[in-house]
Amino acid sequence: MASTRRALISGLFRHPVECAAVFNDLPDALVFLSPDRRVLYLNRAAEVLTGLSDPEARGLPCRHVVRSNMCSAQCPVDDVARDAGPVCRQADVINRDRQRVPVRLCCVTLRDLRGAVVGFMEVLEDLRPFEALETRKGQAYQFGGIVGRSPAMERLFAVLPGIAQTDSSVLITGETGTGKDFLAEAIHQLSARSKGPFVKVNCGALPETLLESELFGHQKGAFTGATENKPGRFRLAHNGTLFLTEIGDLPLPLQVKLLTFLDDHVIYPLGSTKGIRVDVRIIAATHRDLQDMVREGKFRQDLLYRLNVVRVHIPPLRERGEDVRLLMDHFLAAFVSDFHKQIKGFSKDALKCLLDYPYPGNVRELKNIIEYAVNVCQEETIQMHHLPSYVTEISVKAAGPSPEVRERDGGEVLPEEALGAGVGKGVSWGVMERRLILDALVRAKGRRGRAAQILGWGRSTLWRKMKQHGLMDGDEG
Repeated sequence: MASTRRALISGLFRHPVECAAVFNDLPDALVFLSPDRRVLYLNRAAEVLTGLSDPEARGLPCRHVVRSNMCSAQCPVDDVARDAGPVCRQADVINRDRQRVPVRLCCVTLRDLRGAVVGFMEVLEDLRPFEALETRKGQAYQFGGIVGRSPAMERLFAVLPGIAQTDSSVLITGETGTGKDFLAEAIHQLSARSKGPFVKVNCGALPETLLESELFGHQKGAFTGATENKPGRFRLAHNGTLFLTEIGDLPLPLQVKLLTFLDDHVIYPLGSTKGIRVDVRIIAATHRDLQDMVREGKFRQDLLYRLNVVRVHIPPLRERGEDVRLLMDHFLAAFVSDFHKQIKGFSKDALKCLLDYPYPGNVRELKNIIEYAVNVCQEETIQMHHLPSYVTEISVKAAGPSPEVRERDGGEVLPEEALGAGVGKGVSWGVMERRLILDALVRAKGRRGRAAQILGWGRSTLWRKMKQHGLMDGDEG
């Protein structure tokens, strides 16, 4: 081997072969460690699995990079260091996004020609595709991380395996909290690219200058602070899937670069004039109406056509009928197991309250509500007082004894049900949503961050919906 900057395989072939070119094309994560168990090298699959780049990981202790549940006890490196031979075990690792990733971890000792230990190599195989397969076998109503038995979801599940087997671009639409991320990863895991990386980028999380480098990479010296070459997410996703969430937030200049990539599958890192060909499938997701954004000049029409080859829409939870109860039971079972509680179900009042609630934050909000209730419940059944106050307050308002009371909103006279029960009783969802926002803002004493928490939304979602309903400072109402 040569230096860690340019490691070579020597002795097998007529000329030395550069390791990185070989290792980066392998689907499994490789981690090379020094004798004192510090990281010497990560291949591309290991970068995707851990969320750390090779330069970031070098020199760090293995336990700070791999972060396995075996690091504190039963460390496989301990066993191979005692000459126990190669070790293979199933384990969980926690990536940079704090996600649990089940893996098969194999570890071997590396020795020089004299037999002295020069380091260790760990191979980590991502087992998420196999977990997803076992889950689908046991539960016909589940696809990846999405649970549903309503007719709308069954129709969705029926077409997804066929979509997964193609390489066509996919555009996933749906309101915030409906499960677009889970659906994108499920499509990847069912595809022929499942052994390749699944790389996610939130297009609205970074400013344009950083986002371009994050997506397309940069060359050393391309700008101030660029001290190393950076591959970018497109190259990290080679032979796999790149998931661009919140695609509506992608700046127009980067929309042009994405369109160019979709045409020729070549990227140009910042500071480089040489193109790099990568084999990547694009899945994009948005909660916005991209057609409206095209009319407003905020989104390129030609890019919309290229992304919209296959369009998949996830309906909001309020349109999924029986799925609400199914999801309640699903989340209850999961959290009861995680928190080691003895909760057996919901009281009659709590069940009715949860079934009547409109869930503006969709499945994510329902999950948060059940998690909260399981946390605070010390009884065998979840009661009304175990639910978040904003949920029960809406239920009380909906059951109030004054149906004749009227409330004026935007010139339209509405029954008091608009304050609570809402949808399906002659009141539009827009009016209901506006009432929920106002109620949350009142209880949060005007603090938008707290109001967003009450509603189970992100701050950006609350800001967007306040603007939509004319609730921003300076707007009418």
